[in-house]
Amino acid sequence: MVEIQTSWVTVPSGEVAIAAYLAEPMTATPVPGIIVVQEIFGVNAHIQAVTDRLAREGYVAIAPAIFQRTAPGLNLGYSGEETAIGRTHKDQTTAANLLADIQAAIAWLQAKPNVKSEALGAIGFCFGGHVVYLAATLPQIQATASFYGGGIATFTPGGGQPTITRTSDIKGTLYAFFGMQDPLIPTDQADQIEAALTASAIPHQVFRYDAGHGFFCDQRADYQPEAANHAWTQVKDLFHTALRG
Repeated sequence: MVEIQTSWVTVPSGEVAIAAYLAEPMTATPVPGIIVVQEIFGVNAHIQAVTDRLAREGYVAIAPAIFQRTAPGLNLGYSGEETAIGRTHKDQTTAANLLADIQAAIAWLQAKPNVKSEALGAIGFCFGGHVVYLAATLPQIQATASFYGGGIATFTPGGGQPTITRTSDIKGTLYAFFGMQDPLIPTDQADQIEAALTASAIPHQVFRYDAGHGFFCDQRADYQPEAANHAWTQVKDLFHTALRG
């Protein structure tokens, strides 16, 4: 197993200093970088664990706190009360700020000597799955894994045309993962996303599981080990092919 080191760092984004969780393999050889985007619960134990897993696969992974402007240090669990708190902060985000913060994290990674600046990917969960769909339009992102990204077909953070209308601007390969028993994402929205990716000739795969929302997170009631394991295999294949091939 690859030995890793972890730390909290600060990423400047305009006038905002964003806290970010960093995990990196203990190697002097430059490796690809991955942006990890949180659910509405902050950069909590689950997101840190995913970041660590990516580092153990040989990537420098960073999880910026995308609610830094309204909730510095937010770290929530999955109760109904905590979900309501997280949603209030999600509702205060804008696509422009989110993209600026992801761009800042990209620039921060690219400045690190142990990162291949031309080999960058992104992975996000829940609201983060929506955010990385947006981030996939940035020119530096070559591969994106979007897990149960709610609302891609119906809205964009801060208002405006739904994020799905930006599909043609996606630059790299995108994999999307959905639970067919997810009450937050109707199956027809997954179909709309797949149709948009196909129409825009974006390299992609859409994976559908007999699972609910949050099936990848072993701390949530909807955790589905078989689906999570299959999805992780697809994520590893995506990043290996797009960033190391």
